[in-house]
Amino acid sequence: MAALAIEVERLVKRFGDLVAVDGLDFSVPAGTCLGLLGPNGAGKTTTVEILEGLQPATSGKVRVLGRTWADDADGIRARIGVALQETRFHEKLTVEETLTLFRSFYPRGPGVEVVLGQVALEDKRNARVGTLSGGQKQRLALAVGLVGDPELLFLDEPTTGLDPVSRRGLWTIIEGLKGRGRTVLLTTHYMEEAAVLCDDIVIVDHGKIVARGSPEELVHSLGGEQLVEFVASPPIPTEALERVPGFSGRRQRGETVSLSVQALHEAVPGLLRIADEHGSELVRLSTRAATLDDVFLALTGRTLTEAEQG
Repeated sequence: MAALAIEVERLVKRFGDLVAVDGLDFSVPAGTCLGLLGPNGAGKTTTVEILEGLQPATSGKVRVLGRTWADDADGIRARIGVALQETRFHEKLTVEETLTLFRSFYPRGPGVEVVLGQVALEDKRNARVGTLSGGQKQRLALAVGLVGDPELLFLDEPTTGLDPVSRRGLWTIIEGLKGRGRTVLLTTHYMEEAAVLCDDIVIVDHGKIVARGSPEELVHSLGGEQLVEFVASPPIPTEALERVPGFSGRRQRGETVSLSVQALHEAVPGLLRIADEHGSELVRLSTRAATLDDVFLALTGRTLTEAEQG
């Protein structure tokens, strides 16, 4: 059994009468990437801050790299890296000076030149932080998280503000860390990112875990890995739709009905026959593979993007 980089047991965090985290239990094996997903107010940021040692838990147990913050805070800090969604650095320092400063805080780690290359900031080494674009500052924050060669890296929305090329570059860095036995805990609202990078995903809502599994397991939990989406006029009765070949679930948002099915080549002709039987016209019809966003929608009634906006 792989060693556990993170262990969380019955974690609770209260702010007065508000219960932000309500009895979370999960663990993260070393050398893997865990995605912690959830809308604003779900408790994921509070959970991550407790794991990073920024907040105390109200109750429960947390172990990071086999240690607790109460027993060995300095030892944990020397072995982790943190890249926040928004980090403020001294704007008069250059990029190289900033990395040199943070590198001095750690007992080991790669040279500043190596980290600059990892995040593609070589040409900005002498630029003052205040002159950087939002995406460049985000890459600098990632570099600060990497400069101590962390065994465990916390990434909070790391690709927000990055262009597609930089985002893919970050994915390569994370895959490289995993290949070296490092562990990553990632929060993101990009479902494609979670599907590509995460070995395991925990979905949190209202302070509780509502689902956990690999991306493939979560998509499979919908009961079908393909979706047929349509608008029918007049609507087709629900009980009739259950006769669609390979039917495993139905959801509706406004006029659009989504059917989870096993095989599109059987489901679509079956749906057309049933529509004809009920005198319904399919004014719109599309098919696609199910995604993690569909899982989130099925669990919470909204997509993750909508939940974040809400």
